[in-house]
Amino acid sequence: MKPDDPLLKILACPLDKGPLHLLAQEPEEPEGPGDALYNPRLQRRYPIVDGIPQLLPSSGEQVTEDEHEELLKRITP
Repeated sequence: MKPDDPLLKILACPLDKGPLHLLAQEPEEPEGPGDALYNPRLQRRYPIVDGIPQLLPSSGEQVTEDEHEELLKRITP
């Protein structure tokens, strides 16, 4: 999924129905979690597997406060 993908404008968190932010995999961390969609309001990350967002509530992963702060830096321009 690319940052200019029109789907990003209509995808919403399954829990609070709010917008999600794309987190592209960091090139310096090839073993990282991969692409994901992030809800900063609930501090939940949803994986993107083979280009398909996994937006079931059970697919979301709660992130720690420290990780949340790092993710906020990545999504804030």
